[in-house]
Formats: sequence, structure tokens, C-alpha cells
Amino acid sequence: MTSLIEPVTVIGGVDTHKHTHYAATIDDHGRLLGHHEFPATGPGYTALHAWMRGYGDLRSIGVESTGSFGAALARELAQHGEQVVEVNRPNRLARRMDGKSDRLDAEQIARAVLGETSTAIPKSKSGIVEVIRTLRVTRASAVKARTQAFNTLFGVMIGAPSQLRDELVDLTKRTLVNRCLRLRPETDDLLSLTATPERMHMAATKLSLRDLARRWKALDDEAKQLSAQIAALVNEAAPDLVALHGVGTEIAGQFLVTVGDNPGRIRSEAAFAKLCGVAPQPASSGRTTGRHRLSRSGDRAANSALYIITIVRMRRHEPTRAYVERRTAEGLSKREIIRCLKRFIAREIYANLPQIST
Repeated sequence: MTSLIEPVTVIGGVDTHKHTHYAATIDDHGRLLGHHEFPATGPGYTALHAWMRGYGDLRSIGVESTGSFGAALARELAQHGEQVVEVNRPNRLARRMDGKSDRLDAEQIARAVLGETSTAIPKSKSGIVEVIRTLRVTRASAVKARTQAFNTLFGVMIGAPSQLRDELVDLTKRTLVNRCLRLRPETDDLLSLTATPERMHMAATKLSLRDLARRWKALDDEAKQLSAQIAALVNEAAPDLVALHGVGTEIAGQFLVTVGDNPGRIRSEAAFAKLCGVAPQPASSGRTTGRHRLSRSGDRAANSALYIITIVRMRRHEPTRAYVERRTAEGLSKREIIRCLKRFIAREIYANLPQIST
């Protein structure tokens, strides 16, 4: 008599690290099937995928830190048609009960997928939005370094000898930088043993100001070049979003980065509002019902972008101004009106995101 063996449904979990990934597999009844460590390289990802497939029908794979150490693995698995689930918070109760190790973490990640406590679809990180995100990160670093360079330049200028300080202290930022670029330090005074301390101080100050001004100018040029590249990409990727009142290329770029290259992972307008932190959260208890509180979670950068759009529209958008007047007459505070407007604008942003799948 021939016995029929039912195929095993496999759920995988991967605890990601810089150099290695630790994988575990369980079946749909929660029984551990196996665990193994793989190198965090292209061949390692292939071996990990084949190893999981060897246990049976692979239903889904939970991957930790899909925005950092697990990004390449998640992208590789998605390209092979696997269902990848983002798992970023391990089971804390299990960690307290059983301890912590890579094997235990990988197993708990798989169990989070099986129990559907983690259901988020990670960003694909493989299209034009990922290009925009990379350029935005680079530009943010350049802008931060530019600000630091000018603050250092200003501090050196304030402590400069009076003759030089009086010449520079009243200049505006860009004029000050351009003036410092034209400074000609007497470098011989820095190396001369016979130079007076005052002459050495003056030469060192001029040299520092000129070098800091050159640094600021280089970072300023870099930031401008990156901004132009980002603007061109955003206009190409989301022209409808940029056309909305109060939404420029900078804010539109932030929403694109928040959603990712696969906006279909945001299943509804309500899910997008929750992602941006503008969906009121229920706060009822006992006989107190119907109470809600402001959400403090979600992508705070996207929440900030919604706030900027709201303030712009409250000042220069006639329909919004009329809404504010009406709601103010009804007794709502400005803070409550802004919360309502942010929720409405989130609905409008979602409707104009590119390639939304419903």
C-alpha cells in the first residue's frame, strides 16, 4: 500500500547581521525544521534560499532589518518571487523566557510571520525611488556638513584679531564666505621663529578662514547639484504629486521615500495615514468610549511634510482658509484644525501617489 506524504509548508526567519545571516525554518504547525548560518554575500543569499526551499513549500520569509543589514537579502528573495515580511521587533517575552541567540532570534522571527504579528511588506529598494532616497541621504549629509563648516568659520571669525574681525563681522553669510575665500594668509609668519605672536595669530586665522570657506563652497556646490538631480527625478516619478498645492519636489520626494518603490504595499488610504502618523488612535476604556488620541508613531519625516503643506495652505489656499474659518466658528482650536487638515491632505497625497495598486 502506498502512503501519501503531504507537502510541508515552510515559514522562514532570518536574523541579519553585517557579515552573516542566521536562518531558521518552521512548519505551519510551529515545529522547528532546521537552522543554519550563511554569509551575507550574493552566493550566501542563494544558498540560504535553496536551503529553505529544501524543506518543502516555502510560504513566506520573515527578514529582520530590511532597511539596513537585511536590505540586500530581502531584495534578492523578492526577485525570486518569495513573499518577504518585515520583522523588526522580536518577541520580548520569549527573549526573557528563553534567552537570546541568533538561532532563537531567527526562530522567533519565523514565528512572528506564522502568527501574523508581523505582516508588513518591505520596500523593494530597486527602482527610481531608491535612487531618490540615496541622493537625498547624500544631500542631507552635505547640508549638515555645510552648516557645521559655517558655524566653525563664524566661531573662528568672532575670535579673530580685531583688525580682521571688524572687517568681517557685519557681512552676510554668503558675502562672508566669499570674502574669506579671497584672504591671503602670510604663511611665512607661521613658520618663522622671529615672527611676533600677533602676526602668527593673524596668519593662522586667515588660513583657517580661507580653508573653511573653501570647504563650505564645495559642500554648497555639492548640495545644489544633488538638489537639481533630485528635482528632475521627482518630477519624472510623480508629476501629479508635485502639481498639488503646497507640494514641491522636496516634500514629494519625502512621500515617495516613505512609501517606497512598491506603493502597492500600502493597501489603503487609512494605512497610508497611519504610516504618516495622522490616524487618530482609539483611547477608550471602561465607560469612556469614543475617545481618540493623536498618533505619535509612523514616519515622522512624512508627518512633518504634511504639517508643512498644512501651514502653506492655511496661508495661501482659499478653500483651506475657508475651512479654517468655518471650523474655528464651530469652536475647534487651531491645533485640532491642523490635525483634521493633515488627515485630509494624507488622503489627497495617497490618491496622487504613482502606481498605486488597489
